Amino acid sequence: MNDETQEQHDEDAPVQEARLWQDNGWTARVIKNEDDEGWAVAMYKEGEAEPALVGPWTMGRDKKNPKPLDVNAFNTLVKTAHEVLRRHEQALHAKLHKSTVVSTADGELKVTLDIVPDEDNPYAMLAAIDEMGEQVAQVRVAPDFKLSPASALAWVENDFRAPR
Repeated sequence: MNDETQEQHDEDAPVQEARLWQDNGWTARVIKNEDDEGWAVAMYKEGEAEPALVGPWTMGRDKKNPKPLDVNAFNTLVKTAHEVLRRHEQALHAKLHKSTVVSTADGELKVTLDIVPDEDNPYAMLAAIDEMGEQVAQVRVAPDFKLSPASALAWVENDFRAPR
């Protein structure tokens, strides 16, 4: 193994220290809790500047220093942090993508609202999809358009013209 290969291998090797544990794209760092005299643990996903999870950490037997990280604690922290991120993604998706169903003389239409949270020019797309899954109309609307069964039906009854 040459020096470069050895260096690359060392960079990929998991770090397993009492207050720092890195493996599988995650870093657990035990830190002094700023709010009191205890300790906290921060979980970082690789490439992210902000922690995905920060929580209290157990004191060691000496009641001064933190309990050292171990493989079981790290795996539990990874699972918890992953779940927090998943719930956050689900909440963001629910906030940006809404739908409702309205009944018309021609059958039911699914009306969707997809918000595009562009920093400079946010907007939303309102669309109607028939029972066969075909899109029958689509218009651009304000990102704060309130989709409800009543607003969807009003849009359909107005021949899919962009709501004001």
